[in-house]
Amino acid sequence: MSDFQLQPRIVFGPQALAELHNLPSRNALLVTDKAMVKFGLAERITGPWQQRGVTFSVWDDVVADPDIATVVRGMKVMDAQQPDLVVALGGGSVIDAAKAVIYSLAQTRPQPHAARPHFVAIPTTSGTGSEVTAFSVVKAHEEKLVLVDAFMLPDIAILDPSLVASVPQSITADTGMDVLCHALEAYVSRQASDFTDALAEKVVQLVFSWLPTCWRQGSNLQAREKMHNASCIAGMAFTNASLGITHSLAHALGGVFHVPHGRANALLMADVVAWNADLNGSCSTQAAEKYAHLAQLLGLPAATPREGVTSLLVAIQTLKAEMAMPRGISECGIAATDFNVRLDEMVNQALRDACTPTNPRQPDASALAGLYRQAWAGHHDDTTQGHK
Repeated sequence: MSDFQLQPRIVFGPQALAELHNLPSRNALLVTDKAMVKFGLAERITGPWQQRGVTFSVWDDVVADPDIATVVRGMKVMDAQQPDLVVALGGGSVIDAAKAVIYSLAQTRPQPHAARPHFVAIPTTSGTGSEVTAFSVVKAHEEKLVLVDAFMLPDIAILDPSLVASVPQSITADTGMDVLCHALEAYVSRQASDFTDALAEKVVQLVFSWLPTCWRQGSNLQAREKMHNASCIAGMAFTNASLGITHSLAHALGGVFHVPHGRANALLMADVVAWNADLNGSCSTQAAEKYAHLAQLLGLPAATPREGVTSLLVAIQTLKAEMAMPRGISECGIAATDFNVRLDEMVNQALRDACTPTNPRQPDASALAGLYRQAWAGHHDDTTQGHK
């Protein structure tokens, strides 16, 4: 028996932010970061609260890759205020931090479920899909821990494309590839279903259709809306189907070398697709067939599973190249000696990662080390040519 969870309620499109101000509250807490305050986006939330006479406070202490200490600080703020409404405004780090705070506080201060604050997530990047997932990633020293619990799901997700119109090109590329990775991994996950497959297929089509436009023309609100929707739809897919070893490897790489999460996924994605498909072997896995079907949906050559997988790999690398992304980990300012010294540590972290068990092909340490080494070199374009 399987299940498919539908939460939160999603409000999307131009002017979607107005929905926030229809919500009743006497005591609200805005969880955000310094950048949202500096660039005036936080004021778009707090200004109307001020006008309505809502008591509120702002916790803007969240940083990229929030750690346990950040969560503890947030717990103290929330415990002191006891808000009836919590709004998380920001990228995946902000939303993940708010989730972890709400969840952790509930574990340490048992109280009736009704006392849980109404939780609204408003993403300002189109990448993590955290606004609709039961996942939260928290850093402990140099390891990223993946918390998974439906209690963390927001009640409402607000997707307003005006909030992502000014996202810089490099972040647009990183977060956009994160969206694609979520879809690809949910699609071939051991927990994939007809429901999650339908979502993942739509995401892949949206990303290849609209991400290049978002990168070239950031002010194009139609393209921004499409990618914002794609990010959310991908979140719906993977919160139900889970993910795979691209994320496991990326979590470890990001934790040790501080590579942005979406970029880490982009660096590792093609090698994992080829490995899951057994491209250098029989290429007869179920994953290979599903990747080939995606290639067909994109109008790419896919007469056989091998041709379809190869077409998809070329499309992924072409998309990365179009957005001037690094081809390999070696182009991310990491010294080869440092990479090799930390390789076993990253492999062990990836083996323990919560995303590894649902990968379609189960890896051992040697396989993960090999994937890291291939991603270090980044010669995907060369290796795929031989499989055409």
